[in-house]
Amino acid sequence: MNPLHTHSASQPVIVVLDGFTLNPGDLSWDELRRLGHCRIHDRTPPELVVERAQGARMILTNKAIVSREAIEQLPDLKYIGVLATGYNIVDVAAARERGIPVANVPGYSTRSVAQLVFALILELTHHAGHHALTVQSGKWSSSADFSYWDYPLVELDGLTLGIVGFGQIGRAVAQLGQAFGMKILATTRTAPAPVPGVRFTDLETLFLDSDVISLHCPLTPETRGLVNAQRISWMKPTVFLINTARGPLVDEAALAEALGERRIAGAGLDVLAVEPPPEQNPLLRAPNCIITPHFAWASGAARQRLMAEAVENVRAFLRGQPRNVVNPG
Repeated sequence: MNPLHTHSASQPVIVVLDGFTLNPGDLSWDELRRLGHCRIHDRTPPELVVERAQGARMILTNKAIVSREAIEQLPDLKYIGVLATGYNIVDVAAARERGIPVANVPGYSTRSVAQLVFALILELTHHAGHHALTVQSGKWSSSADFSYWDYPLVELDGLTLGIVGFGQIGRAVAQLGQAFGMKILATTRTAPAPVPGVRFTDLETLFLDSDVISLHCPLTPETRGLVNAQRISWMKPTVFLINTARGPLVDEAALAEALGERRIAGAGLDVLAVEPPPEQNPLLRAPNCIITPHFAWASGAARQRLMAEAVENVRAFLRGQPRNVVNPG
């Protein structure tokens, strides 16, 4: 018998509610299994959360919702680990009332998300993927000229990149923007320390003056619908909007209308308000709108860091020294 998979009655029960997105098969759960008796589910629908978590001392979740009702029905529960940075899927207040720490994993995907921001910007400005498809379809072979392009090709050097939210990811995006020769505007909730090459400003100025706007703020009641019809009206007609943060930051109907009427140049979105999106989402048919399936966080390197940090969070809890707790009592 593999010693990694043995357990005794004294070992804590650890339930992973939805482990597939973190580990679709290319990583190992063995380090977690060393810490307790593990029950690992690929996915858990809402109606099965309580049933699958019964008897668990610790549960780990990515997007499976752990509600107040679920917490109240799990008397053995002592710890909730979130396999992500955002933790809005857990009722942290209900957990705090029970003295249950909720721990997340901050910072694991910073470089991967920043990389996708520029993958989206570069596709919107140079359309390399589109043009490669036209070559495969025979357009270059039948061309009368040695060169062609279907869209205006936009150089980033000298353009202004506006960053909404200046945490770890916002800062990483600013560094990449500077490497491309872009001017950096940023807005943030807290008074920032000076950053070389970054000019901090208010939201209206950022929307008015930016050539590319990238969203990196958390989803709160204040930021929900941040990009609405009024703020879209402030934007340049040549602007590109990038959202790799949270879908509900954007009023999707207003953005789709602006794209359809060519009032802004394009959008690159890795997140939508409802995921997976319903077929009637107007952005799925909006012109010059690139949508990727919420995978900015999911590079192999980032998921390996996420796994290691999530396991270390569990290990710290078992030592009596919980870390990355988002709901301290």
